[in-house]
Amino acid sequence: MNEQQEWAIAQGLRAGDPEAWRTFYDTFCERVWRTAARRVGSNSADVADVVQETFLAAARSAGQFDPERGPLWAWLTGILRNQVALQFRKKQRHERIRELGVPSGQDRHERQRAELAALVREALTELNDDYGSLLTAKYLDEETVEEIAASEQTTTTAVRSKLARARRAFRDAYDQLTTDSPVTNTGQNHDK
Repeated sequence: MNEQQEWAIAQGLRAGDPEAWRTFYDTFCERVWRTAARRVGSNSADVADVVQETFLAAARSAGQFDPERGPLWAWLTGILRNQVALQFRKKQRHERIRELGVPSGQDRHERQRAELAALVREALTELNDDYGSLLTAKYLDEETVEEIAASEQTTTTAVRSKLARARRAFRDAYDQLTTDSPVTNTGQNHDK
């Protein structure tokens, strides 16, 4: 593909032109499949997931593609790298859940609850001791803010403030553990 053809495809992608998308897909599909297979391994379902997510992420970020920063393949390869990394993180998360002893023979609802409990426990272990203890006291031991303030010899305002920070830290830790699709590559990291 020469530079002029690539520029035309890039313009079409940014404009949402279906023909440009077909040409883009036809041009890069085989290379994406081969590259994904080399990086992910022989599991065809994993490869298919990575390929699908790569093209979906490309579609979401096409408006931000800048041909001045590099060719389409470099941009698409950056997206593919992100999707491969997400696939590995997803597998690692499932392995962690299995290691935490979530029984596989449970019905779907029980399994989801057990997985959620395992993720909550893991997120709590990611927090510093103060935040972990505070959230445990408030939400698992069901202590009131007043009771916590009395046991820590501080004010209820201080406890509420610390609880807000602890919830934010927990949310960040939990999101880190459960994120299967963080912000997509927006074409900012592709090579020239």
